[in-house]
Amino acid sequence: MRKCAIERKTRETDIKLAFCLDGGDSSVDTGCGFFDHMLELFACHGSFGLNVICRGDTQVDYHHTVEDIGIVLGQAFNEAIGDKRGIARYGHIILPMDEALIMCAIDISGRATLNYDVDIPSAKVYDGDEQAAPRSVGLFDTELVEEFFTAFVREARITLHIAKLYGKNTHHIIEGVFKAFARTLSAASRIVGGGVPSSKGTL
Repeated sequence: MRKCAIERKTRETDIKLAFCLDGGDSSVDTGCGFFDHMLELFACHGSFGLNVICRGDTQVDYHHTVEDIGIVLGQAFNEAIGDKRGIARYGHIILPMDEALIMCAIDISGRATLNYDVDIPSAKVYDGDEQAAPRSVGLFDTELVEEFFTAFVREARITLHIAKLYGKNTHHIIEGVFKAFARTLSAASRIVGGGVPSSKGTL
């Protein structure tokens, strides 16, 4: 089983994360309902095992929580994938989410490169029940989606391209991004052969 468990504690976040490329149970508790939902989608659509507990400074905002989970998940992926022997290496998808259409392509290259071309209409997504809280409380900044992928790519050392082909609904766009990322990462990580898929002999 290609898996890894990491704990990371700073003055801003305290994270315990377990990740398995080859499946398993899923449990996510980040203190941000919307981000929990996105990570649950990631685990489900990638057929990954993922258990995350994060206690962060959410009284400030969700920035540190989202970025630091990206860091830890990227580290866990990089360790779980090992020497990359036998993996497909590449994956791509064009994924529909209602009116939104998302393109995602991945190369598990050993090189950290992110091209993120996702225009999101709204600056905020409500975290939880919009009617139950003041409009100034419980908001997820949509710019944090890019922060998550920037952190993940840097630590996972993969090449990742994500583009919105079209879409109008903020929730649908972000959901499509996470589903497309999960499906593509799973495809690129699958075992298809015996050797390292590079003419250099290493990735």
